[in-house]
This record gives sequence, C-alpha cells and structure tokens, in this order.
Amino acid sequence: MAEKRMLIVDADVVRKIEENRGDMSRSDFLNFLLDSQLKEGAAEQKFVDREEFEQFAQGMKDLMRNFLEFFLSYGLELGKQPQDKSFEELTQKLQALASSTKKADKA
Repeated sequence: MAEKRMLIVDADVVRKIEENRGDMSRSDFLNFLLDSQLKEGAAEQKFVDREEFEQFAQGMKDLMRNFLEFFLSYGLELGKQPQDKSFEELTQKLQALASSTKKADKA
C-alpha cells in the first residue's frame, strides 16, 4: 500500500481541483498536473533569449532591406521615373537601413 501524506492548501486551490478533476481522484489529478507540467517544462522553453531576439530582429531588417531593394529596382526596371516625395523617402529609408546593418555587422 502506498504511503499517504496530508497536504494543506488554500481553499481556492481545493475548489479549483474539485471543479476540474472530473472522474479522477484528487491524488490522480495532482499527479497528472505535475507530470504534464514537468514534461512540458523540460521539453520546451516559453521565452526567447536575447541572442534569439537579436537574430530575429536582424533577419527582419534584412528582409525589409531586400524588399525595398526589390521594390525600387522593379520600379526602375519598368522605366518609370518617380517624381514624388515617396520615392525620395523610400530611398532614404533604404540607405539608413543599409548603413545600420553595416554598423551592426562591424560590431
């Protein structure tokens, strides 16, 4: 026979256990919760560390730069020379993005 111990918990916790355990005994329900939480915690991180985030940000900057380069070169290939301020703004953004990625690569 398994050894039994008493666990003292808040009344709210007992109420949540009773509402959610269904046909399982309290002990089986707690074992199930602990096992599932421990397996999930060991298998998967639920956060991103700084290095992963910086790699993601750099990838997004590269993607944006490539998109802008494509957009501008495609527009120029069609032979239409843009005459408005939006083209100038896009060119400046592209140049700023290119210079920021070059500085990041050097660091």
